[in-house]
Amino acid sequence: METTLAWIHNYEYPAIVLLLMLGIVGLPIPDETLLLFVGYLSFKGELSTPLSLSAAVLGSACGITISYGLGHLLGARVPTTLGPWLHIDQTRFLTAQRWVSRWGKYGLLVAYFVPGLRHLGALTLGAAGLQYPTFAIFAYTGAVVWSTTFITAGYLLGEQWAASSTTLHQTFQWIGIGTMVTVVGLIMVILLRRSSSRS
Repeated sequence: METTLAWIHNYEYPAIVLLLMLGIVGLPIPDETLLLFVGYLSFKGELSTPLSLSAAVLGSACGITISYGLGHLLGARVPTTLGPWLHIDQTRFLTAQRWVSRWGKYGLLVAYFVPGLRHLGALTLGAAGLQYPTFAIFAYTGAVVWSTTFITAGYLLGEQWAASSTTLHQTFQWIGIGTMVTVVGLIMVILLRRSSSRS
């Protein structure tokens, strides 16, 4: 983790883009900690908050697009082809597929907040043949919300950012899941009412 934070110190915005892109693809990079640290550096005035947010969204969007593209290209061969590099076995892939089949494209809005689902969600949706325009709407909206949430938290916490990292991650994870369940529930209610009014 210290190496990751040193990269942010030394290379600033390009490092934010590159590290988040690689982290979203599935490499072992502490994404949330990175974003909190970026928020802290913005609080100290060492980084520009607008530029930091732009770099974070760009890196996240690039990473999740690469994951989607790999899933679209490889399909069911994702575990055997990418498994050795991204630590994806058949069990994890099937678990992600079940999660995606339950929540569908709406899951992309919260997948950023759930460990292991950031890249697996995009991989499985790509493998399932989700059309790119639909993917883009939900994935990039999720990227904006996730990046903004953690950078803002790091900014507001200031010197306490490191001590609060684990607690914040767990809190935002449950908030994200709760929000997704609520949104999907509302959409289902609206669709059911429309179908009943037509009949």
